[in-house]
Amino acid sequence: MAFETKEQVLEKVLSQEKPLCPHCGNAMTIWEVPPFDFADGLGWGTPYLFVCFNDECPLYVRGWQNMEENYSQCASYRCINYPGTEQFQCIPVFSPMGGTGQIVDEQVLAEQERLKEKTKIGFSILADAYVSKDSVTVVTLLLDGAQPQRVRLKAAEMIGDIGELEAIEPIKNARFGNKIIQKQIDASVKKIHERHFTRECPFCAEIIKKRAKICKHCGQDVAGK
Repeated sequence: MAFETKEQVLEKVLSQEKPLCPHCGNAMTIWEVPPFDFADGLGWGTPYLFVCFNDECPLYVRGWQNMEENYSQCASYRCINYPGTEQFQCIPVFSPMGGTGQIVDEQVLAEQERLKEKTKIGFSILADAYVSKDSVTVVTLLLDGAQPQRVRLKAAEMIGDIGELEAIEPIKNARFGNKIIQKQIDASVKKIHERHFTRECPFCAEIIKKRAKICKHCGQDVAGK
C-alpha cells in the first residue's frame, strides 16, 4: 500500500476546487492541521483541511453565545471540510485569531515554487559554466541581484576555482548585502590570487606579481609589504 507524503497531499488539495461553507456560502481556506490530536485523540486523518474563516459566518457568529450558554466557555466554532469529501464538521476556536496561524498562504507557496525552479535553473547554468570554464557566466550570475541567494553563493564559491584575474575587480567592487556571500567572495579572491601567483598593491590596489618588489602601476616599493 502506497502512502502519500505531506507534500503530495498538499499538491492534491491545491488542485481541488475550494468547497463553499454550507453556513455562509464563502469559499473555504486551506488549513494545515496543528500537531495535536483532535476530538477522540485518534488524529485528524489528514494533514490539511478546508476551514471557513469568515467572521460573519452564522455558525461562527452564533457559536460564541451558544458556547457561553451551554458550556460557560468563551469560544465559538469554525466549519471544516475534509478535502475531496462532502464531510463538514466543526472545530472550536477560542479567539477570533484561533487557528489562523495554520492558514496555508497560496501566494507564498507559489513564490516558494518559483524560487525553487529559479534555483534549479541557476544551478544548471553554473554546472555547465564550471565544465566549460566560463567564468564570465559565473560572474554574471553572481552580480545579478535577482538570482536566488543559494545560486549567488555557489557562484561566489565557483569563481575562486575558475575565475581569471579580470574577475577580481567587478566582484570586489560589488555590494552583496549578505555576509555569507561576502565572506565567500573574499575567500575566492584570495584563491584566484594564489592560482595566478599575484596580489594587490598595498598602495594603489592594482594587481601585481606576488614576488614583485616595485609596483609597475604606481612605482611604490612593495617588497615585503
